[in-house]
This record gives sequence, C-alpha cells and structure tokens, in this order.
Amino acid sequence: MPRPAFLGELEQMVLAAAIRLGDAAYGAAVIREIERATGRRVPSGSLSITVDRLEEKRLIRSRLGDPDPDRGGRPRRYIVVSAQGKRAVGASRAAMLELWKGIETRLGG
Repeated sequence: MPRPAFLGELEQMVLAAAIRLGDAAYGAAVIREIERATGRRVPSGSLSITVDRLEEKRLIRSRLGDPDPDRGGRPRRYIVVSAQGKRAVGASRAAMLELWKGIETRLGG
C-alpha cells in the first residue's frame, strides 16, 4: 500500500484557509485568513508557488475571475479545494493530532 504524501505547513494552511473561505477563496483573502488565524505573514509570491504546487498535486483547482478595475484590470485567482485535497488535509490534521496526544505535560510552562 503506498504511503500518503504529506503536506507541508504552508500547503496545510492554504488548504485550510481556502476551505474556511469557500467561494470567497482567492489569493489576498487566503493570505489575510492565514495571517488572521496564525499571525504568519505570507508573501504573495509564496502563495502563488504553493497554489501552483497544490494544483499540480490535484488538491485544488484555480480559476481566474473577471478583470477587476480596482486591481488595474487584473483578475482574482480563485481557489477551490478538490475532494482529494479535503481528504489530504483531513489526513494531515489527523496525523498531527495523533502526534500531539499526551505531550502537553512534556512541553513545560
């Protein structure tokens, strides 16, 4: 049986943010959601590379919206998490929760 591919930290964050945002998941909104939830700043270039990688893995699909005059005519890139992506982030979450079990007392303070 093949081992599951594990997700990187930013991949997990992008998938989780996109799932939370639903139809409103596009680049800047995903960045804001990650920063709001984690305090981590994500450069737009890093997000773009991660979205490309997730799309290659078939964990998401992206599409361009209509040109936006407020963005100088550039369209937003919307992100939709595939069923495979939802399974991957669920498996990643379950694995991390399993690893965290029982370590609270070992963390100190």
